[in-house]
Amino acid sequence: MIKRILDFLSNRIKPEVSINIDELKLLNGTILTKMIDTGKTNIHDIEFKVFSQFGDDGIIQFLIKKIPNIPTTFIEFGVENYQESNTRFLLENNNWSGLIIDGSQGNINFIKKKPEYWKYDITAIASFITRDNINSLIESRFKHEDVGILHIDIDGMDYWIWECININPVLVIMEYNSVFGEKRAITVPYRADFVRVKAHYSTLYAGASLAALAILGKKKGYKLIGCNSAGNNAYFVRDDFSNIFPQKTVEEAFVSSKFRESRDENGNLTYLRGRQRIQILKGLEVFNVETNLIEKI
Repeated sequence: MIKRILDFLSNRIKPEVSINIDELKLLNGTILTKMIDTGKTNIHDIEFKVFSQFGDDGIIQFLIKKIPNIPTTFIEFGVENYQESNTRFLLENNNWSGLIIDGSQGNINFIKKKPEYWKYDITAIASFITRDNINSLIESRFKHEDVGILHIDIDGMDYWIWECININPVLVIMEYNSVFGEKRAITVPYRADFVRVKAHYSTLYAGASLAALAILGKKKGYKLIGCNSAGNNAYFVRDDFSNIFPQKTVEEAFVSSKFRESRDENGNLTYLRGRQRIQILKGLEVFNVETNLIEKI
């Protein structure tokens, strides 16, 4: 049905009239949002993409429809230039308010020049996130407000940053590294100056396993309710809302990613897949969150 609508619009618009692709995406997303079946139990069944990298826009719309009186505020780290993001559709479709942070001043300058920056209630900050500065960055925008959604995607120290964050949003979306598998509860050891592309040429040595994040979530009062079908984002709900969703074990929720982003020493894509990816990380150090010991991959 959506394809027919877009085909109709493209046939009706004269060639000399410029088409705003973002507005067409929003229209598409709005229609799909109205079609969400809140009776579904598998979040893969309601995925769709508007501005998210994969199907997370649909998952987020499904979750906020299910949670009563969720605060209409979000925080997202690692947004780059915010053209592809898990909270942008929330901002523009649902008129949520938010804080976004990226380590690049150039990316933040780009965001602030877009018309969306004055049209909506959003704060964009340029900062390289560490355990020492994250809470002050959050408090600069959300000192006395409840937060509905927190999304952490900083390609490296995700586990350590969530561990030290003081706020407790209703929903937490965490990027996990499926290359580490579903068995070991491990993360890259903390380094304040960690940069993924410098840590290992493959770019695969980053972040934490799903098992490590599930353990941390439990400590912080959250339950794992699933992962997206792309195998890179895990969804956690705060315990006081967990009765709305069935809890998943790590084995039930885990999805192995199929996207092939590995690179060689010269920065060229090598398209490694499956177990090939972990093999090139052999011997690198990881921190086991169950034993609190450094181990080798």
